[in-house]
Amino acid sequence: MSRRALVTGGAGFIGSHIADRFLAEGYEVSIVDNLVTGRRENLPAAATFVEADINAPATAELIRDGRFDVVLHHAAQMDVRKSVADPVYDASVNVIGTLRIMEAVRATRRPTRVIFASTGGVLYGDFVTPPNDETFPKDPESPYAIAKLSVELYLAYYARVHGLDTVALRYANVYGPRQNPHGEAGVVAIFCGRILDGQSVTVFGDGQQTRDYVFVGDVARAALAAARRPLPAPGRLDVRGFNIGTGIETSVLTVAKSLGRVAGVEVPVVFAPARPGEQLRSAVRVERAAAVLGWTPGVTMDVGLAETYHWFAKRSGRSAAGGVAA
Repeated sequence: MSRRALVTGGAGFIGSHIADRFLAEGYEVSIVDNLVTGRRENLPAAATFVEADINAPATAELIRDGRFDVVLHHAAQMDVRKSVADPVYDASVNVIGTLRIMEAVRATRRPTRVIFASTGGVLYGDFVTPPNDETFPKDPESPYAIAKLSVELYLAYYARVHGLDTVALRYANVYGPRQNPHGEAGVVAIFCGRILDGQSVTVFGDGQQTRDYVFVGDVARAALAAARRPLPAPGRLDVRGFNIGTGIETSVLTVAKSLGRVAGVEVPVVFAPARPGEQLRSAVRVERAAAVLGWTPGVTMDVGLAETYHWFAKRSGRSAAGGVAA
């Protein structure tokens, strides 16, 4: 009998890549997504799809009846700036929605591993010097990151008190094909869209703020490893938390220049005021993921940016140099 996986947010950028990976490995995959930010075109044909919000009773029923071996929880309010503007809404999705998922898993009384999409990019805040390892103090700058940390504490609670099998993957800044170029999150996708439209890119602050950019295909491999590997006993924060990144800091200006080289154009940059709640530096250490999950990043920044840009160019009908694709 094949193993069964549920991906919440599976019509989204990261979730759809994870669904593809699990299908390729022989899992029966179900997806639940409300399609607010997810796209039908991202849904794998071989997956079973349920259109529902994670706070809806239909999602809890799916989990209770689905006999899943693993739940990969990637449905989220993912915009840091939106969390600053509306922290109540952010918490209603990222905290309350996750608690409903956990309660539904608890009700199944099955040995289901729950893998939560946390954040390594903003969890640790600006009070530590990157690259950050999993045990560094956590003092996040935004409601989005506070919600992610809150959920990790809840995961530890569910493991200790109810015996649930929980894992947190602390993603750095994930980029790659299918990312939304018109949203507020995902600078690589946004820059790709602007460059292909022949427009300038907007950089907030001085552009020297750094991020740890990890390719989405590498993230999907990490999720699969977290689903399959024997792990340390859960129950304390950080014991089952794994940074998923590269350990390399790259500035926003460097990303813009690198994409310009891929596109074969000089990208004009417009500077705008720095945004409240935005972290200045971010990178994560990944030695624990290597030791426990057997995972290391495999795609370099140059290769990943080129693959991402060319995907957007093909999708838009343009060539890499801004002309019409053949």
